[in-house]
Amino acid sequence: MPQVPLSVVIITFNEEANIARCLEAARGVADDVVVVDSFSTDRTMEICRELGVRVVQHPFEGYVQQKNFATAQAQHDHVLQLDADEVLTEELRQSIREAKQNWQGAGYTLARLTNYCGSWVRHGGWYPDRKLRLYDRRLGQWEGLLLHERYELHPNQPTPLPLAGDALHYSYNSVEQHVSQLNRFTSIAADELWLRGKRRVSVFHLLLKPWWKFVHGYFFRLGFLDGFAGLSIAVISAWGVFLKFAKLKTKTAA
Repeated sequence: MPQVPLSVVIITFNEEANIARCLEAARGVADDVVVVDSFSTDRTMEICRELGVRVVQHPFEGYVQQKNFATAQAQHDHVLQLDADEVLTEELRQSIREAKQNWQGAGYTLARLTNYCGSWVRHGGWYPDRKLRLYDRRLGQWEGLLLHERYELHPNQPTPLPLAGDALHYSYNSVEQHVSQLNRFTSIAADELWLRGKRRVSVFHLLLKPWWKFVHGYFFRLGFLDGFAGLSIAVISAWGVFLKFAKLKTKTAA
């Protein structure tokens, strides 16, 4: 099979702090780059145009809808979907080049190594955090409700193959940023539970599930080995479980 051309697709909103390094790292593997922007108010659009990539503006209707729209804008059927805060390492770029030269199956997964407040997090369930991001768009689509979107292959497709190398994920610059995003995401998560028909919230959900979230991540998944970052992630993640169910409970009481 001849080398397949590859489109890199990225969705953005106010990503001026991240988008340049993401695009620069993708140059070595991309035959086409398209950024789908949901009307940023910072310099995101200007930076993209300075770097010579295609930009399409599209209203944000949800992560699933936006990523499916972005995938449809690609010039080529083989697509690498990246988030603006992700950067391909050289090892991962080489793995992608090899996949392009000898494409097998329906897609490939990549590992994400997250930077949290300046520290690389390798425990607590945050690594390798493999995601199906390199795919043939004819063989699947993005699915999910409001959160936790994922690329799903059509039935009877072969299992995606793992790529060597990491995508560096620059997640949170501060605890304040983590807490702020947690508040937004737990509201969305509560809405998603509501849409799934979940209404009952008990002491189990409000006390035991947060406690287990902390214990599982910090002790069983070795989060304590990541020092302060591991402790902060475990505590805030547990708090997020409580918030999600507390917000759902207020919805059911309304």
